[in-house]
Amino acid sequence: MEFIDLKQQYQCHKAEINAHIQRVLDHGQFVMGPEITQLETALAQYVGVKHCLTVASGTDSLEIALRALDIGPGDEVITVPFTWISTAEVIGLVGAKPVFVDIDPATFNLNVDLLETAITPRTKALLPVSLFGQMPDYDRINAIGAKHGLTVIEDAAQSFGATRNGRRSGGVTTVASTSFFPAKPFGCYGDGGALFTSDDELADKMKAIRNHGGLQRHHHPLLGMNGRFDTLQAAIMLAKFPSFEWEVAQRGNIGARYSELLQETCIVPEVSPGNTHVYAQYTIRVPDRDKLGAALKAEGIPTAVYYPKCLHEQPVFAGCGYRYGDFPQAEKAAGEVISLPMHPFLGEKDQDAIIAAVKRARA
Repeated sequence: MEFIDLKQQYQCHKAEINAHIQRVLDHGQFVMGPEITQLETALAQYVGVKHCLTVASGTDSLEIALRALDIGPGDEVITVPFTWISTAEVIGLVGAKPVFVDIDPATFNLNVDLLETAITPRTKALLPVSLFGQMPDYDRINAIGAKHGLTVIEDAAQSFGATRNGRRSGGVTTVASTSFFPAKPFGCYGDGGALFTSDDELADKMKAIRNHGGLQRHHHPLLGMNGRFDTLQAAIMLAKFPSFEWEVAQRGNIGARYSELLQETCIVPEVSPGNTHVYAQYTIRVPDRDKLGAALKAEGIPTAVYYPKCLHEQPVFAGCGYRYGDFPQAEKAAGEVISLPMHPFLGEKDQDAIIAAVKRARA
């Protein structure tokens, strides 16, 4: 059994993917070829923003956004301690300080009630994460950002395809970032990511930073990076994109079925009112997480833990001045979460086997 079945997805789209790859091999524009613009146009339209910029990774996308907003030494950026390290890593990479706010235990997303208490005169941006596949309350977050003159950046690495009150993830803040890592809801076959914005000036600045700090060859007004997306990867994603909405619907159906059949056995994901959930990970909570993981492994069922340690516990962030106990909800989640197999091709027979194994282990 696969945790995420990328092989089956490829078999479904094999002819289209191979044909798109062959076109790139034939025209030979392997860097910033025409497929880049085609994909960016399609994704901007899908999200509902003016600009999409594909980049080399989800991590690069966040760093580019921070650089374009002139965030650097002496600045603070507020985010959550329960997420993948990239979210806070990029804050440190530009010389700023990550400031953490605890999570809502029901959704694993930022607890908006605590957000304003973390704002200081040094705060320059808010960087909430749409964790596991659903968005936090961006209406409230954006209002707090506007009140304090702070830019809101959505880390949508796990939520591409999700909606909140009818608006798509990636299109509800000044700038948003996503990841195309293969395991994501919409992934490529390597590293990749994208930025979304309707701000023309910010889009131009991010385009320049993505390409060594300039929009014109041999003219570099900004300190940039090589953050370009590969044409071959864009071609693969163009081949997969027509089926993406079907995959999003399948993820929603499979996640809802898991929750219906497991709700008496463990704490299942809670979907906030107005939200759709793309279940980048289907994550449950149990007090004996490691015991459950071992029992499922013995039955040939793969699991994963996102995330066993909070960011304020990581040695690299020791200098931020936090200690264990500062974020009790994030710390509790880190000790209880376990993710079950989830992908659009998960059949009911396999899902029933997973559910039955969870129930046996929890009996």
